[in-house]
Amino acid sequence: MTEQGQVAPTRPYSANVGSMTHPQPANLADILERVLDKGIIIAGDIRVNLLDIELLTVKIRLLIVSVDKAEEMGIDWWRNDPMLNASREQLEDENKQLRQRLEELESSNGGGDSG
Repeated sequence: MTEQGQVAPTRPYSANVGSMTHPQPANLADILERVLDKGIIIAGDIRVNLLDIELLTVKIRLLIVSVDKAEEMGIDWWRNDPMLNASREQLEDENKQLRQRLEELESSNGGGDSG
């Protein structure tokens, strides 16, 4: 017996049954955190054949990860897509300014070369 009145296990590697806790069921937030931290890849191919002639092939690749994990993997397409970030408006404004400047240059050069 130990100092606290408990029986010591006979094998040094066995766990004390009274102190073991059963794993608690994971809630949705825990599962989502694990999935985004580690990542999930779902891959599949769909092929439609008729008489051994391949008519259609669809390849499906789905990656579910957090933004941090994706960047760690070298995936950052959302940074350069103007439809998904604030630089879209900046690009449109810059494009408008460049077109105005081009029109000004063309009109100033075109008026003096009528000769």
